[in-house]
Parts: sequence; structure tokens; C-alpha cells
Amino acid sequence: MSRFHDYAISPYDKHKKSRTRRARKRKIIAILLAILALIVLLFVHFQRNVTRVLISISEATMRASTTVAVNDAVYYTLSDEIRYEDLVKLTKNETGEIIAVAANPLKINKIARDTASISQSNLKNLSLNGIPVPLGALTGIEAFAGVGPNINFRIIPVSSVTCGFSSTFESVGINQTKHSIYLNVIADISIVMPSRTENFAVRTDVLVGEWVIVGNIPDVYLQSDIFGNKSPLTP
Repeated sequence: MSRFHDYAISPYDKHKKSRTRRARKRKIIAILLAILALIVLLFVHFQRNVTRVLISISEATMRASTTVAVNDAVYYTLSDEIRYEDLVKLTKNETGEIIAVAANPLKINKIARDTASISQSNLKNLSLNGIPVPLGALTGIEAFAGVGPNINFRIIPVSSVTCGFSSTFESVGINQTKHSIYLNVIADISIVMPSRTENFAVRTDVLVGEWVIVGNIPDVYLQSDIFGNKSPLTP
């Protein structure tokens, strides 16, 4: 019996070991919770940086792509020589004075419709390659913005292109007025991402042509262009 009591563990020792195990478990749990919290903080920081960088680079890339897409569409739709008579009809009285300036709606609408359709198709094709982002830019540190290999991110750009016309009248001499006609292309772009959506618009004004009209222009047309936009005569 004495030998058995020599090897027996006293209640105090059992309590001490149990308390040690509990303290060790609490320490391990605390370390795991700290690591988990650090991972969550790093993930949130990384997510914010990635979203901010992607939005910034995506917007810059889509703006450049929109300019290219619109210019290509305009070049295609205006590849044929446009005459003034194709876009505008002048009405004169018996003495040869201009009494009315009107737009040709069929030609105008066809150019606007074709330009909008081709621009939207071009934008869709240009966005298929994704957005290249340097790996260092994802860290959020400006010094590493251009460091590392490029990573292609696929974004979901949603575009809507609308076209219209505007014109200006400018006096260039006695009984001479320069009439400038512009094609206005507005692309509304939405970059859709899981965490947010960014919306912006890109406007491109393309000069269709300039013509000099000989003769007086009625004042009503000097105060607004033939497309209903206010454009007073430049003295």
C-alpha cells in the first residue's frame, strides 16, 4: 500500500494539471482568434484595395476603349462623303433669301442609329480581353503600383450609347455664315462588380462638316441650331 501511495497523484496535482491544460487551451484559442482576426483584417484591407484599384483602372480603360470604339464607328458611318444637302435643306424665297433651315431627319437618324449600334458592338468586343492590373497595385502601396506581372480581371461592363446632332452658326463675313454640324456620341458605362457598381459617361463630339452659307440666316435659327439645341450666333 505504501508503494501505491507513492505513485498516486494527489488531488492538488490533478487540479494543477487541469488548470494548466485549461490555461493552455485558452492560450491556443486566443492565438487562433488573433490569427483569425488578422486574416479578416487583411482580407478586408485587400478587398478594399482591390476594389478601389479595379474601379480606377477599369474606368480609365473603359474611357479609352470608348473613345476608340466611337471613333471607329464614326469613321465607318461617315466614310462616305457627306454633302451639306444630305443633312440640311435650305428654303429660299423669290429673291434668294434664306427663309428656313431644316435638318434631313432620315439621313440624320440613320447616321445616329448606325453610329450608336456600331459603337456599342465595338465596346462589347473590346471588353472581352479583361483589365490588366499589375500585381503590386493590389497592395495599395503607391511605390508598388507598377511592380509585378499583370493579372487580367474580367469585369462586366454594361454600356448604352446614344447619338445626337448639334450645330453652330458663326458669322464669317458680310452675308456669310459658317454652319458647323457635330455628331454627339454619349456612352453611359456601368462597371458591375460584386461589391459595388460604378457609373460614368463618356461624351465624344465629332465634327461632321463645316459649310459657308451665303445669304442672311433668319434670327430664329441664329438663336438655336436646327436640332433644337441652343447655340447663339458667334459675333
